[in-house]
Amino acid sequence: MWSTEDRRRYDRSALRYPSDLTDAEWSLVEGHIPPAKRGGRKRKVDVREVLQGVLYVLETGCQWRHLPKDFPPRSTVWDYFDLWSYDGTLDRIHDALYVAMREAECREPSPTAAIIDSRTAKSAEKGGANRRKPAMTRARRQRASSSIFSSIPLA
Repeated sequence: MWSTEDRRRYDRSALRYPSDLTDAEWSLVEGHIPPAKRGGRKRKVDVREVLQGVLYVLETGCQWRHLPKDFPPRSTVWDYFDLWSYDGTLDRIHDALYVAMREAECREPSPTAAIIDSRTAKSAEKGGANRRKPAMTRARRQRASSSIFSSIPLA
């Protein structure tokens, strides 16, 4: 059951979108985002807003062109998403949050056991391309039809 303390702690009604980061969440993530590259122009975009745009798209499943106007331009958000997924930043953020969540629950940082359902593993062996009836393949039909016509004498 939810307690009033839990409701207050997990309340997201004060945020613009439910996918937005609170200050406490941002402090956990901020250190994993790489700084701007040296040289060139200074970074003008707010990286927190970019990350919130990425999280909005990932949570809602909307298309990039439907990103609300109060986020940075969609091309900027997509470019950062592409860069961060390529260089592993999103994986590092996920791993850090996963470890922090498990430690907050007084559990070991990485799971020590896994469960594999034997029925699921065995079902992958059956079926597939070999389950098709041999008489229904295109090559068999062509051979069958050509043999019928070859037996008919031509005038």
